Amino acid sequence: MNLLTDSLLLAATLGAAVYCYVLAARLRRFATLEGGMGGAIAVLSAQVDDMTHALARAQGVAGGAERRLEALSTRAEAVSARLELLVAALHDLPEPGAKPEEVPLSPAPDAVRPRFIRRRSLRDMAEAAE
Repeated sequence: MNLLTDSLLLAATLGAAVYCYVLAARLRRFATLEGGMGGAIAVLSAQVDDMTHALARAQGVAGGAERRLEALSTRAEAVSARLELLVAALHDLPEPGAKPEEVPLSPAPDAVRPRFIRRRSLRDMAEAAE
């Protein structure tokens, strides 16, 4: 009986040794930098660095585009206001088929009122300042 248990124990030990040897070989291949997981981690790390730099460049470009777009929209608003004024001024023009004598060039003489401008004398201004 002892011989049987010893032989089973020896077979189990040899099986465990072979299993450990196979696992060690797989772990060595897994950890190598050239083709295993270490290489994959190194490649992924380099790609993360590249993507970080690309993201920083993209953010810089987007910020510049935002500033240009803001300047262009401000300019467009100014131009649209000017165009609105020009279109409003077009309503004051005579019709294309109108005769020149029908279009009054100056207001009627009775509609013009004389304007008087009062100016203060220097003496009045000196009295107000005191």
